[in-house]
Amino acid sequence: MKSYSKYILSLFAALVFASCMSGEWDEPSLTESPYGNNSLTESNLISISDLKTRYANTINGGMMEEVKEPMQVKGVVTANDIQGNIYNEVAIDDGTGAFVICISQGGLFGYLPVGQEILVELKGLYIGGYGMQGEIGMPYTNASGRTYVSRMSRMVWNEHFRLIGNSDPSRVVPEEFNIQMLKDNQYMTENCGKLMVLRGVELADADGKAVFAPSDGSVTLVSNSANRALKGHNASDIVVRTSSYADFANSVMPTGRVDITGLFTRFNNTWQILLRTIDDIQPSKQ
Repeated sequence: MKSYSKYILSLFAALVFASCMSGEWDEPSLTESPYGNNSLTESNLISISDLKTRYANTINGGMMEEVKEPMQVKGVVTANDIQGNIYNEVAIDDGTGAFVICISQGGLFGYLPVGQEILVELKGLYIGGYGMQGEIGMPYTNASGRTYVSRMSRMVWNEHFRLIGNSDPSRVVPEEFNIQMLKDNQYMTENCGKLMVLRGVELADADGKAVFAPSDGSVTLVSNSANRALKGHNASDIVVRTSSYADFANSVMPTGRVDITGLFTRFNNTWQILLRTIDDIQPSKQ
């Protein structure tokens, strides 16, 4: 009798389980991204050029300011952390200008590939300048007690952006850098943060053996990065900047004339070219 009762109970449990399994379950959405805030809608949109103008004094003064009113920018990702030379940052461009966004998260390239358009809600975030380079992020205080705009947490970032459509790398075309405007302040203000290409230049230290960012003490590293000058140009005006943590830090620098594509940022009055990948530097087509 006990065996029969156990059999009946087991059969009943199996039927209940089967009925649950055959019930209607919510299927995962195939239209909404698992990244970002899908509830964001486009409103109060401002161009990046206008954003730069509105916060020009804050950026140029090395200060920061919280955005306290609803305000959005929309742009296409032009640079990310895919090979480690750009750290905890992505750059976006909307055709009027470019801006750097600071995010305390690795592997950003996984969901923010080059060519991905995003909408960013700025209210609650901070706009500031680090070496006069415009950045979006949150306040950070370093060991010396200086506070400036820097990386926001992943959780904060996730609430402030939405992916738009699918990535399309073909829409990201680097703008030609005008070397004749190298020392023009207005040109630097308008173009810093853009993906650009500088053609027909030579790396001053390239000898067939020297690498981009050695960690053996042979090159002075500033914030774990090596600044490489270009022949015929002062290092106070323009450098190729490579992190010692970049995947290509120990790659041999190419000799001869090259075309250099990269994220053209500024540190005060110095252009700093950040290669995204080793393929951003190629033998010159000129």
